[in-house]
Amino acid sequence: MSIAATQPRTIPKAPTRSRIGSVLRLHTVAWPLLIAWPVGILLVSFLISFTIYAIVGNEQGEGFTGSVFSVYGFVLAFYLQSMAQTFPFALGLSVTRREFFTATTVMALAQSAVFAIVLQLLSVVESATDGWGVHMRMFGIARYFTDSTAVQLLSLFATLLLTSSVAMLTGAIYQRWRITGLLASLTGLLGTLGLSVIVITWARWWPAIGSWFVDVPRVVPMTLLPLVVAIACIAGAWATLRRATP
Repeated sequence: MSIAATQPRTIPKAPTRSRIGSVLRLHTVAWPLLIAWPVGILLVSFLISFTIYAIVGNEQGEGFTGSVFSVYGFVLAFYLQSMAQTFPFALGLSVTRREFFTATTVMALAQSAVFAIVLQLLSVVESATDGWGVHMRMFGIARYFTDSTAVQLLSLFATLLLTSSVAMLTGAIYQRWRITGLLASLTGLLGTLGLSVIVITWARWWPAIGSWFVDVPRVVPMTLLPLVVAIACIAGAWATLRRATP
């Protein structure tokens, strides 16, 4: 009597698109750090600054509060946390590195776009109300450099994406080489910047660099350069993360 051989059962793997969506939902678990805290800190900062400007009665032009930079701090913290904590957890759920990184990049693009639109709308309202009626500038950072609404919006998007990509690269370096890699990278960056400053100072290139920033169209330093650096950081993060072992 012969016994028929049974083929081993295989568990079908979910489509990549579905798994990327699952990682996106995994990221949204940290929604307080993603949305709630940035909005809350901005609201509190706005109320404090508005009250101070209303009491002082500023009549000498708009004064900049700088509170909007807290958004960039939370963006940095979110993607550092994603790479340091969410990445190992996702791999434990059989998510591939490519799927995790793709989902994280999509999240960074979407978050940067949403935050940029919201901040630009607040900047427009701020300008239309003469600094919320108290000559206060909190959201219109880009208005210091250009009157173009499109360039202002793109600048916000580019700088937010740059912040996200720097955090992703930093987290990827940590995942692959731990604290030694972070310290070595920071040392190399500081050394490169220091050497660049020395060379520029020795060659007396500072006036030429300043003239370039003044003469070039505003979209170049405010949008194109941050986007180029952001793309380079994202590429470096993927090249590093694909070989990382949590």
